[in-house]
Amino acid sequence: MRLRPTPRGIALGVAGIVALQLGVVLGAVDLVRIGTLALLLVVGAAVAVGVLDPGRGKHRLSVLRHAVPNPVHAGDEALIEVVITATDPAARVRLAGLKFAEQAATELSGGRPLRARVTRAPRRVTVTYSVQAARRGRWPLGPLVVTRGDPFGVVRTSATLGEQAEVSVWPAVVPLPTPSDVLVGEPDRVALGARSPSTDDASLRDYREGDDLRRVHWSSSARKGALMVRSDERAGMRPVSVLLDLPARAASLEWSISLAASMSLAMLDGGHPVRLVSGGRDTTVAASGFTFVHDRSGPGARSALLDRTIDLEAPRSAVQGEAALVSAAHLLHTTEAGGEIVLAVLGPLGASARAALAHVADNALAWAVVRADTPAQEAEAEHTVKALRRAGWRACRVTPGEPVVDCWLRLLGSAQ
Repeated sequence: MRLRPTPRGIALGVAGIVALQLGVVLGAVDLVRIGTLALLLVVGAAVAVGVLDPGRGKHRLSVLRHAVPNPVHAGDEALIEVVITATDPAARVRLAGLKFAEQAATELSGGRPLRARVTRAPRRVTVTYSVQAARRGRWPLGPLVVTRGDPFGVVRTSATLGEQAEVSVWPAVVPLPTPSDVLVGEPDRVALGARSPSTDDASLRDYREGDDLRRVHWSSSARKGALMVRSDERAGMRPVSVLLDLPARAASLEWSISLAASMSLAMLDGGHPVRLVSGGRDTTVAASGFTFVHDRSGPGARSALLDRTIDLEAPRSAVQGEAALVSAAHLLHTTEAGGEIVLAVLGPLGASARAALAHVADNALAWAVVRADTPAQEAEAEHTVKALRRAGWRACRVTPGEPVVDCWLRLLGSAQ
C-alpha cells in the first residue's frame, strides 16, 4: 500500500500547521482550533483510507484474470477480463469506490494506456479491455493497481491486487496449400511403404516413430517381442521434420519462425506426423524431446506445434547459430527415421553446416529455402543453394519479408 496526500491534502496540512503556530504565538484560541481541525481532518482521512485498504487484512478482494484467446497469434487481438470479487460484506465495503488500472507489457499495450470498460455489481467489478499482440513470446499482465481516496480528496492510497498473468503469443502463420502430391509422388509412396487403400488393411509392419499407437497390433507385438502396427494409408504417411535455422538478426527471426510454423501446419493438415526441430539451445536434448505431432490428436496438435515456437530465441552470434544447426542436423541423421521428409528454413551456411546437412539427404527427402538476410549475403545464399542441390536437396533462395506463400510455392516449384 502507498498512502500519500493529494495537493489539496498538502495545502490543508500546511495551512493547519501555520494556523496552529500562529494561534499559539498570538494566543488566539480560534486559530488553534482551526489549525487543529485541519490537521485532524488530514490524519483522520489517512486512517480511514488505510483501514479500507483492499490489499490488507482478512477481507482481501479476489482477482481472477482471463485472456481469450490465449495463446494468440502475433498481430491478433485478445480480450482480457479481470474480475474483482468481494467474498464477504466487509470486503464489499472495501470494493466500493475503488478505481482500477491494469498493467500490461509493452508488447501487448503498444506503450499506450489501456482503455478498459468497468462494470460494477453489488459484490463484483469486471474490467474488460483488449490488447494487440505485437510480438511472439510470453508477456505479463497485471497485477491490478487500485486507488482509493477519501470524500474530501485530501488523501489517496494505491495498492496492487492479485498475481501477474501471462499471455502467450504464437508467431503469425499463413495458410499454405497442402503439398502432398508434389512432395510425395506415387513412386515414392510405393517405395516407402505408404499404401493405397486396399482390402488388406490388417497387414503389419514394424513400428516407426510417428506412428499412431492406436494402430499397434498388440497380440502380434507380444508374439514377436517388438511393436507391430497395422499398415494402412494413414499409418504410412511419411513423417515430416521442419528444420529451422534461427538467424542472429532480429529482423529475420520472426519471419523465419513464421515461415517454419506455416510449413509445419500445412504438412500437419496434409495428414503427416510433424515435428519442429530448431537450430537453437534445445538441440542439446535427446531426440525424444522432438516428438512428432499427429493431426489425429485434433486441435491440440496445432497448438502443440505452435507452442514449440513461443520460446525460440536468436543465437548470440552467427558461430553459435551454426553450431546449433550442425547439432540439429546430426540429430536428424541419427534418429533412424529413414524415409521422412525434411523441410528446412536456412540462412547462408558455412562449410561445417553444409557437410552436416549433406548427410541428411542420404535417407530423407530434403527440401530447403535459403534466405539472404542482407543484400551482401545473396551470393552466399546462392552458393548454399547450389551446395545443397549437389548433396541431393531441392532448394531455392528467398528473401526475409517476402510473402510466405510465395516462398512456399517457389520451393514446390524447385522440383520441376
